[in-house]
Amino acid sequence: MSRLTVLGAGSWGIAVAVLLSGKGHEIALWEFDPREAESLLSLRELPTKLPGIKIPPRIRITNDLSEAMLGAQGVILAVPSHTMRQTAKSLSGLLSNEISFIVNLAKGIENNTLCRMSEVLVQELPRPYMYLISTLSGPSHAEEVSRGIPTTVVAASFKPEIAALVQETFTTNSFRVYTSGDLIGVELGGSLKNIIAIAAGVLQGLKLGDNTIGALMTRGLAEMVRLGRKLGADPLTFSGLSGIGDLITTCISKHSRNRYVGEQLGLGRKLNDILASMSMIAEGVKTTKSAYDLAGIHNVEMPITTQMYNILFEGKEPARAVHDLMTRSLKPEIWA
Repeated sequence: MSRLTVLGAGSWGIAVAVLLSGKGHEIALWEFDPREAESLLSLRELPTKLPGIKIPPRIRITNDLSEAMLGAQGVILAVPSHTMRQTAKSLSGLLSNEISFIVNLAKGIENNTLCRMSEVLVQELPRPYMYLISTLSGPSHAEEVSRGIPTTVVAASFKPEIAALVQETFTTNSFRVYTSGDLIGVELGGSLKNIIAIAAGVLQGLKLGDNTIGALMTRGLAEMVRLGRKLGADPLTFSGLSGIGDLITTCISKHSRNRYVGEQLGLGRKLNDILASMSMIAEGVKTTKSAYDLAGIHNVEMPITTQMYNILFEGKEPARAVHDLMTRSLKPEIWA
């Protein structure tokens, strides 16, 4: 078994640490906030996000990144996408020759640079480690993974042997991992579906029907494919776990933070108030801005993303956004 370091002790980081520890791996769990680290050491639990899930004593919890990385043979980054770059900067001088893989779990596109998470890591980590990078994505709410509820995800890397190593490391009787060589498509699917999930929540808040939600997910997937193809992804990847699988789950799940944000917007609350009241991060908010910018740069038509941008950042009324989507010019269902 391996010595693995999980960076980020939020709900997903803890769920993955518990999963890997259960396989017999030696786990170090790093928490950025010293007060949160102290609380985790004391309680061995994160009751605000994963109530009832105990962190086994064999998992080493620390606020010291250098200590967390001692002897590490694999690194799992479970930090929010907007902190990935700074975490990678801090990590860059602590990697050893023992490292066999680096796994990104974040689902987001960085604002301003418009980089996917693997691109951020490539830019910030020493060059030899760029070939060890992979992303694990798919319909995988931490609340369910931590309880051993059957879950399937996909490990993507440009190097098949790295994806296979991650697959072998993570797979259990309740957590099944597939592999993919389409790192671009897997990362875009996991990121862009959060925008559609916010939109699904908006429709729920507006008390619209199942027809509307079905249409949203279908047309949202079309947008994801359209942008993905332009950025070099295989369109078929969006038919898989990191695309339609994660899209459906995030749009309908009670665990979805992004769907919650949208529902509250549909009920008339303001975005800043919604985010201030949440203990967890809804990645789709920042990703909406990045996707909107990417669509403009690459001249890709993304009407749902555009309306979500207008709701989130321009203060547009959700009901008006739905009306404007429904009254757009008519066109074939499939177009480039």
